[in-house]
Amino acid sequence: MEAATDLSLIAYGDVVAGCERCALAQTRTQVVFGSGSPDAELMFVGEAPGFHEDKQGVPFVGAAGKLLGTLLEGIGMSRDDVYVSNVLKCRPPGNRDPQPEEIQACEGHLFRQIELIRPTLVATLGNFATKLLSGKPTGITQVHGREQEVVLGGNAVTLYPIFHPAAALYTPRMLQVLEADFARIPELLGRAAPEPPIAAPAPERALEPAEQLNLF
Repeated sequence: MEAATDLSLIAYGDVVAGCERCALAQTRTQVVFGSGSPDAELMFVGEAPGFHEDKQGVPFVGAAGKLLGTLLEGIGMSRDDVYVSNVLKCRPPGNRDPQPEEIQACEGHLFRQIELIRPTLVATLGNFATKLLSGKPTGITQVHGREQEVVLGGNAVTLYPIFHPAAALYTPRMLQVLEADFARIPELLGRAAPEPPIAAPAPERALEPAEQLNLF
C-alpha cells in the first residue's frame, strides 16, 4: 500500500510540476508539491510557499519550518512521520496572501494529495487552510485546537486547526498556544503522549535580595 501510494504521489507530483492553472506559474521558481511520508496518519496543510520553499522546492524549510520540526519533536514525532503541504503550490509574489482565484485553481491538487495519502488527522496551519478545508468562514483564532470531523478526498478525517508556526516568530507568547495545541496531537491520533524528560532537581539555596527583584 505504501509503495503504491508513494508511486502515485510521485506521478501526481510530476504532473503538478508543470501546472499553469493560474498566473503564479509565471512568477514561481518551481512548484512546491509537498514532502514527507506518503502513508502518513498526520498531514499538515499550510498557506503557501515562501522564498526559501520556492528556491528549494520543499515546504516549510525556513524559520517557520524549523519551528514546526521542533514542535513535532516535542510530541515524539519528526518530519519523516508526517506529510507537509500547502493550499497553494506556488509562491505568491512578495509572500502576499493567496487570492481567491489562486486558491480555486490550486485546491484540486491538495484534495488529490489528501485522497492519495488518506491521513486520519489533517492539521491546518492558519486561516487559509482552515477555511478551505473546513468549508467555513470562521477564522483560526476562534477554532484553533478544536477538532472537527469532515470528509476530504472522499475519506472521513479529523480536521485540527492550529495557528501557523510563523505566528510564534512574530508573537513569542503564541509559542505556548502552539505547544498546547500540538500536545493534543498524539491523543487525536489514538497514541499515548510521550513522557516529558525528567530534569534533575536544582539544589536549593536562598536567593540574594538582588536576585529576588529579578523574578518579577
